Amino acid sequence: MSDQTTVLLDIQPDGVARLTLNRPEIHNAFDDAIIQCLTEHLVALDANPAVRVLVLASSGKNFSAGADFNWMQRMAANSHADNLQDALGLAGLMSTLNAFSKPTIALIQGAAYGGAVGLAACCDIVVATRASRFCLSEVRIGLTPATISPYVVRAIGERQARRYFQTAEAFSAEQAQQFGLVHEVVEDNAALDTACDTLVQALRRNGPRAMQAAKELVFAVSHKPIDSALINDTARRIADIRVSEEGQEGLSAFLQKRTPNWIED
Repeated sequence: MSDQTTVLLDIQPDGVARLTLNRPEIHNAFDDAIIQCLTEHLVALDANPAVRVLVLASSGKNFSAGADFNWMQRMAANSHADNLQDALGLAGLMSTLNAFSKPTIALIQGAAYGGAVGLAACCDIVVATRASRFCLSEVRIGLTPATISPYVVRAIGERQARRYFQTAEAFSAEQAQQFGLVHEVVEDNAALDTACDTLVQALRRNGPRAMQAAKELVFAVSHKPIDSALINDTARRIADIRVSEEGQEGLSAFLQKRTPNWIED
């Protein structure tokens, strides 16, 4: 069962929340209890106005080996109804992380296998060390990456998914960057933390509501025809934010050559 040591939560005074998978002895594999714990943390952090950025990380050599073997073994002995309910739990975690209203950063070191690839795909920004490896390994044990597939396919594209969903080949950080899953590849864990700090500093200079609206905008326009409905929707969105309190403050600060009020340092 999950406890307060398997998922660590740290919220800094600057509004950066860090969720850390902390089961290095089993390569941060996760089970139903950890999935529930992560989901509950995400819901609470999303509702917390003091949180500006979410960082998803892990301790030890590997980011995550994906599903815990004991959990999979236990679920294999359960009924179809139980398996459906269990799968909905993982699907709920992925949906909650994907829809998190604030910027999310995943820091990947070592192996990211199975469901861990889904966690990465659901984050806005992914930074990985050069030695990290990714694998959609489910077919090796006669399963499929079903619940993570909507997010992984959007991240790497249908063409790559058709290969790697079926071959279960591991692919490198550089390949993951070429596919679109990873944004930045760094040399080692120290560089991983440095890159994270740089990204956090950049994000904290931006309007919190504007970033949320920008994320919603991506979802709103992706895979949509560029027709009058979409054009009108995007026009309404910019008009809405221009007249908002944050939009007015941002424009005023720009014109007056001063720092906007959401920057505290």
